[in-house]
Amino acid sequence: MAPKAMKASMKAMKTMKSMKVAATALTKTGLAEAIAGETELKRSDVVKILGSLADVAGAEVKKSGKFVVPGVCMVKTRVKPATKAGKREMFGKLVVVKAKPAKTVVKAFPVAALKKAV
Repeated sequence: MAPKAMKASMKAMKTMKSMKVAATALTKTGLAEAIAGETELKRSDVVKILGSLADVAGAEVKKSGKFVVPGVCMVKTRVKPATKAGKREMFGKLVVVKAKPAKTVVKAFPVAALKKAV
């Protein structure tokens, strides 16, 4: 590619990057303010409620392996099996893999209504 054409393509890529809007996730404070605005509660009370919800969710997932936030998602635990050490072919190359113990992972699944909304 010619240097002049390369500069033009780089300039086009920079403008493409600037056109993309970075989607930011709602913070805990932002969520608390939104809930407080809709329910006429104090923001500090809503922050306490969110904290207690997180504590209850953690305890329930640890105890029973499943927790549902109605209308939002279901949080489950899943046991990933142990992997044996050995050689595996990955992307056409032979790779030596170490043994890994079994572990419990936490997964969240959105509710069907939330999937349809998006």
